[in-house]
Amino acid sequence: MARTKEFDPEAALQAAMELFWQRGYEATSMADLVERLGVGRASLYATFGSKHDLYLKALDRYAELTDPQLLAELSQPGPALPAVRAVLRRYALNSLGEQRERGCFVVNTAAELASHDAESARRVLASWDHLETLLASALTRAQAQGELGPQKDPRALARLLLALLQGVRLIGKACGDDGRVRDAIAQAESLLD
Repeated sequence: MARTKEFDPEAALQAAMELFWQRGYEATSMADLVERLGVGRASLYATFGSKHDLYLKALDRYAELTDPQLLAELSQPGPALPAVRAVLRRYALNSLGEQRERGCFVVNTAAELASHDAESARRVLASWDHLETLLASALTRAQAQGELGPQKDPRALARLLLALLQGVRLIGKACGDDGRVRDAIAQAESLLD
């Protein structure tokens, strides 16, 4: 007879995401996960697989939580440029606010693992592709509505904004330099005029 799980896998995954997001992959041991999640090592392996598998599932969970917010912000009806500006400002605030020390889970993964872990790199690129597509769609809509000049290339501008936003998150985490972050966002916003 199969045993029933004595823990909530969804709550455990959420807790694992928080721990990995805070500490990173290498600095989080299985013992740390067992302690934080309150789940035995064997149960963790049986439910999630290896530590690496759990990390990837936690990274997927992060995307599940953040992607819908971006989609909602950048695809709302009406003028598109105010939504793009709001996203830029939110990234700046997050980079300097409460989330500063943790940074962005995707950026953290890019810095720590993507250069030597194909599965992590694939997820990082998927996240960045998604953000770039949302930005490009919003900018294309802005151009069609006359908010953005016809000389602007929405896809190229989206790529620039993607690079800037990821850099802002890294700068925020590394040193919390308000001036650099605010100046970078201001310059990005000026590109939308």
